[in-house]
Amino acid sequence: MPITDFLEKNAKLYPNDVALVEVNPANQPAKNVTWREFSLIEPAHRSEAYRRTLTWKEFDVQANRFANLLFTREIKKGDKVAVLLMNSLEWLPIYFGVLKTGAVVVPMNYRYSADEIQYCADLADVRMLVFGPEFTERVNAVKSKMRKIDDYFFVGEPEDTPDFAHNYEAIVKYCSSTVPAVELTDDDEAAIYFSSGTTGFPKAILHPHRSLVSAALTEQHHHRQVKNDVFLLIPPLYHTGAKMHWFGSLVSGSRAVILRGVTPEWVLETASNEQATIVWLLVPWAQDILDAIDRGDLNLSDYHLDQWRLMHIGAQPVPRALIKRWKETFPHHEYDTNYGLSESTGPGCVHLGTENIDKVGAIGKAGYLWETKIVDENGNDVKPGEVGELAVKGPGVMRCYYKNPDATNEVLKGEWLMTGDMAKEDAEGFIYLVDRKKDVIITGGENLYPVQIEDFLRANEKIKDVAVIGLPDPRLGEIAAAIIEVKEGMTLSEEEAREYCQTLPKYKRPRKYIFAEVPRNATGKIEKPKLRVMYGGDKLVAAETEDYGK
Repeated sequence: MPITDFLEKNAKLYPNDVALVEVNPANQPAKNVTWREFSLIEPAHRSEAYRRTLTWKEFDVQANRFANLLFTREIKKGDKVAVLLMNSLEWLPIYFGVLKTGAVVVPMNYRYSADEIQYCADLADVRMLVFGPEFTERVNAVKSKMRKIDDYFFVGEPEDTPDFAHNYEAIVKYCSSTVPAVELTDDDEAAIYFSSGTTGFPKAILHPHRSLVSAALTEQHHHRQVKNDVFLLIPPLYHTGAKMHWFGSLVSGSRAVILRGVTPEWVLETASNEQATIVWLLVPWAQDILDAIDRGDLNLSDYHLDQWRLMHIGAQPVPRALIKRWKETFPHHEYDTNYGLSESTGPGCVHLGTENIDKVGAIGKAGYLWETKIVDENGNDVKPGEVGELAVKGPGVMRCYYKNPDATNEVLKGEWLMTGDMAKEDAEGFIYLVDRKKDVIITGGENLYPVQIEDFLRANEKIKDVAVIGLPDPRLGEIAAAIIEVKEGMTLSEEEAREYCQTLPKYKRPRKYIFAEVPRNATGKIEKPKLRVMYGGDKLVAAETEDYGK
């Protein structure tokens, strides 16, 4: 079945139930007005709204209208339509509208520069670009070079529509709401996602409908979404992580709340007002919430959070110390973590499970519908406790890197996807990430795994975040350098940091300490290539390749 069947099912079963809520805290009315009152306010402009909603029937109708609009623009099965939007109530209906035509939807990273937008559009053979007001200047700068694109649709206020684009809302409301008469199968191409590397240009990852459906089933199985759950969705929808976690709501017909913006106060306030039961956080956001509570900036008694049952984290290694703090603050929360890659349709190919809280630090075991193995450089299975490269197999493995057979052959070995992550398995079969294959530091012939050193340093109560990278050294080849971000209001000297690391084996101790902000991308991953450029010189990253979108 195609992923669009779930939407059409929900529209029939729960037509008047709210499917999506958009909350924009920057437009919040006066605090003395209750959220139920100000949720009914109808602003003059959509961009001024605090809260907007969409029922399952309205969701499906909007998707149908956009699909039928695409037909009028001669978009057909197999064509590529790119989506460059910030999270909004329009995002998912546009995504599903593309899918309903049989075309391939191409979500784009909102951080892309103009050149990256052009590169990705050309690589994916994009025929139409749907974009928001935040991107007008960037799109305008390269539209003359994107010769494959026939049409531009602008999602925003009519008066802000650039002269080279059509206004989405002005046209789509007049289109038919009839379900498109397009036959879709599991094998039909559905989406192209881009690898989330932070240097160079990304690769295009092609997935069929089968991948999206498998991601939906895996997510709902892991986190047991039911009809009355409410998922608080914060990360960007262009990324497989956010969307595939939301797919659990799609399967169960439950509500999701799209939060535009992230601060500790906004997260807790929205979870309280909207009665969220499931919240997916990135490591920095969870840390910020705990720090704000510890400083007294937030008082938990001001919020209604008893219904919040599950907090889960993905997209990056999760420090044990963070989860210990979280459970002390929110003892009734279940905790879970998921591992995945854009090449595996996002999170879930490895899954910890809420029942395995004693295994925090592990990413878990093979997820629902998935298999895993850890192999050496020759492709042979390694023994438990030994480090090798993690490989995964399942129905969510990508079809290919679009128009890049060499790169595809590097990571697809038969049915197995090589993740590029070094890992080890304990005696009970739980998998622990050691590091990215390309991030391993070889110092004096010894392999150093930065994640292990980072986990150690994050346990220091003065450290907010840390990244360990390799820097060139004439004698040892490389040395480990720790970039340390200190918590607000605290101080940490290099001498203190060195003293703290004395309990590490000598070869694992950082040789250099740099006190600075640790940059992370929109999905929470540390931008290590950027740090290498900043502190190690361009030469060090010349041979780097993109990561696989984990």
